[in-house]
Amino acid sequence: MIDCRCKDSTNKGDGLRFSEKSLILQHEIIKNSIIMQRFTKAIAAIMLTMAVVCAVGCKKNDNPNNGGNGGGNNGNNSNGTYNGHEYVDLGLPSGTLWATCNIGATKPEGYGDYFAWGETEPKTIYDWCTYKYCNDCDPNLLTRYCYYAGYGYNGFTDNLTVLQPMDDAATANWGSGWRMPTSKQWRELSDNTTVTWTTQNSVKGRKFTASNGNSLFLPSSGYYDGSSLGYGGSYGCYWSSLLNDEYPGQAWYFYFDSGDDYYVYHGGNRYNGRSVRAVREN
Repeated sequence: MIDCRCKDSTNKGDGLRFSEKSLILQHEIIKNSIIMQRFTKAIAAIMLTMAVVCAVGCKKNDNPNNGGNGGGNNGNNSNGTYNGHEYVDLGLPSGTLWATCNIGATKPEGYGDYFAWGETEPKTIYDWCTYKYCNDCDPNLLTRYCYYAGYGYNGFTDNLTVLQPMDDAATANWGSGWRMPTSKQWRELSDNTTVTWTTQNSVKGRKFTASNGNSLFLPSSGYYDGSSLGYGGSYGCYWSSLLNDEYPGQAWYFYFDSGDDYYVYHGGNRYNGRSVRAVREN
C-alpha cells in the first residue's frame, strides 16, 4: 500500500537547491515585470507622439476661420495654393481650377467683397452714378466695353466683350494667374458636378461635388443694388467675365437659389455689386 502522506525532508542539500530555484524564479518574474513596464511606457510614448502629430497636422482643416478647405468641417477639398490662395481640382474637362473662397473672404462660407462688373474695388453704393465706366449716371453713355455706338458716350465703341486683366477683380486682387470665370466655365462647373443646396457652418449655399470626390461650396451671398445687400442667404449671384452680347449695359453671371434653379444668366446690370469666385488654369 502506497503512503500518500507528506514527509519532512531531512536532506539539507535538496532544501538549499529548492531555495535557490525559488530565488531564481522570483528574480525572473521581477525581471520580466520590469521589461513589461518599460515596453508599456514605450508604447504609450509612441501613441502620445502620434496624437500630437495628428493634432498639429489636422489643425488647419478643423478651424473654419483660417481659410483652409481640406475636407474636415469645411466640406471642401484644397488641392493646392497659388499666390497664397487655395484652389480645388474638380476634374473638369477643361482642367479649370476653382478658388475655394470668394474674393475678399478668408473661408469658403464667407461672402467676401462685392464688385460692379469691370471694377476691382468694393464700395458703399452700387448704381449707375457710381459706376466707373459710364457718364452722367446713364447706362447708354458707356465709356468702356461697348460694341454698339448707340450705347457709347459720344458714339464710343471699343468692341471689348471680355474683361481685361486691369478690370478683372480676381486678377487685380489676387494677381496674375487668377481671373474671373467665363460663362462657359460656369456652365462646365454645374454640368459636371452634383449640385445640392446645403448649409455649411451655418451658411446657406450650393455645394458642387465632383466625381473625383472633391467639392466646392458657394455661399448664397446675394447682391448689392444701391447701398443695400439683397437676398443674402437666399440667392447666389456670381459675375462672369463676359459682356452681354445683346446689350452692353449688362453682363453674364451665375445665379442660384434654394429651389431647383442654378444657371448662367445674361441680364445682370453692370453696376450691381456681385460676388467673385476666381479660377485659374491647370
